[in-house]
Amino acid sequence: MTDKVVDASAVVALLFNELTREEIVPRLRDATLRAPSLIGYEVANACSKKIRAAPAERQALLEAFSLFDALSISLETVNLDAAIVLAERTKLTLYDASYLWLARARGAELVTLDGRLARADRDLRGSR
Repeated sequence: MTDKVVDASAVVALLFNELTREEIVPRLRDATLRAPSLIGYEVANACSKKIRAAPAERQALLEAFSLFDALSISLETVNLDAAIVLAERTKLTLYDASYLWLARARGAELVTLDGRLARADRDLRGSR
């Protein structure tokens, strides 16, 4: 099994069956998933936003969110000092820089649907 760092955009696509889900599924197959411990809050926030946008879908959205734990994502501690430096360098939010830091620290692929985060990851991998 390969370690992969998965961000909230990818997990939200999986749980809530978004169109981009098909792009994510093969990238996560047979991988040990890792993420900063903040991912649960980010995914829960996305669920909350979806409920506000579509209150009639509340129960289905909560059921989808309840599958988060089934993904068995290993929640990791991030070196916040290093993540701040990385956020400054890449002009990402600290949240996004946390995923990037973890991927770099683990030598793992970063699985994201966030274009800015993916570009920052590619740029840093190119400058090694």
